[in-house]
Amino acid sequence: MPPSANHFFVIAGPTAIGKSEIAVEVAERCGGEIIGADAFQVYQGLDILTAKPSQDLQARVPHHLIGEIPLAQAFDVAQYLEMARDRIEQIRRRGRLPIVVGGTGMYLRALIRGLAELPGANADLRAELERRSLADLQKQLTELDPQGASQLDMKNPRRVVRALEICLLTGRPFSSFREQWTDQPPPACGVVLSLDRPAINARIDRRTAAMFEAGVIDEVRACAEIGLTASQVLGWREIRGLLCGELDQSQCAAAIAQATRQYAKRQMTWFRREPALEMVSVTTLSTSELIDRLTEKARAVTE
Repeated sequence: MPPSANHFFVIAGPTAIGKSEIAVEVAERCGGEIIGADAFQVYQGLDILTAKPSQDLQARVPHHLIGEIPLAQAFDVAQYLEMARDRIEQIRRRGRLPIVVGGTGMYLRALIRGLAELPGANADLRAELERRSLADLQKQLTELDPQGASQLDMKNPRRVVRALEICLLTGRPFSSFREQWTDQPPPACGVVLSLDRPAINARIDRRTAAMFEAGVIDEVRACAEIGLTASQVLGWREIRGLLCGELDQSQCAAAIAQATRQYAKRQMTWFRREPALEMVSVTTLSTSELIDRLTEKARAVTE
């Protein structure tokens, strides 16, 4: 069984809203340790591209599931859930508060509500599917599971392959598993930080520019090996296009910012459907007021 709601506190929110800095402040006040819930920050390397917490932030409180998985290795929600539960238990044994921080909705929902039993990856079938074109995979998934295809990011090869793999291994639509959680949602176990769309878009634009100033092009250029899962990180495809001469830097930055804005919108759509997480607008609160409020909520949830 997954840990009960009072075993951890969640700080979720869309990309670029400032979760990392806020979470460290809350953790320092609560005697907490941070567990990442980001599908790409979990990988080693690409620190700039994945916007990992800075070394200064990581030095202030212990961080877990940040930069732990090799870039060439596949990683999924089931693996995340197993590792996160283990870290939560270890942190609790030390008498400290686990604070789960991130923006990957599927990871957070699995941790909050458990995960339906899904078949593991089948190496032979996976290899066969990965050799096929994305268009061919999309067509077959749409035929086998039209509802799932309508809900899935069909431009993401990793997700299309996994959904089709589940259909073929189980004989059931992938969508039939998506709402099968092992537990009912708890009344509250954390918050979602929210900000109006123009403000979050402006933050995304600033962070995209800062990535280029920090050397993200050289970071991607130096990456020698990357797997299918990690290669789905926002900005990887665009910067590889820049390095191949398909885009100039201005076009590349604009494409990354646009993709990130669309991702932030999808994140908020997901979070609004999670009743265990309370929406907290950062628009009308000062930073100190926000940290005070989150610290109070974290202490209350874990009492």
